[in-house]
Amino acid sequence: MTDPHAQPYQRIVQDVFDQLRLGRLKPGDKLGTTRELADYYGVAPGTVQRALAELRAAEVIYSHQGKGSFVRQVSPSRPSTSPEFKELQAQISALTARLERVEKALFGT
Repeated sequence: MTDPHAQPYQRIVQDVFDQLRLGRLKPGDKLGTTRELADYYGVAPGTVQRALAELRAAEVIYSHQGKGSFVRQVSPSRPSTSPEFKELQAQISALTARLERVEKALFGT
């Protein structure tokens, strides 16, 4: 679930984090090409490049020239401390808590 008021590149970053959390992306998985991701998200290639740069800065992915971008194996002993990563972690935690409250109210679980 992404913030509709966030910048397009931020929505891509959040979507990648959501896919990781849900297990749809795993360490070693290859992301689509810039063009494929731009088409998928309906944004310009530059927007995808900015999102990928944010994900690299957060040490979530790594890129090899000519080969693509891949999900990084996150080491528990070396978590990312970038401000963007911390902000995303806080957003995910808040959304998870909110979802749990909604499910409890709706389903009594």
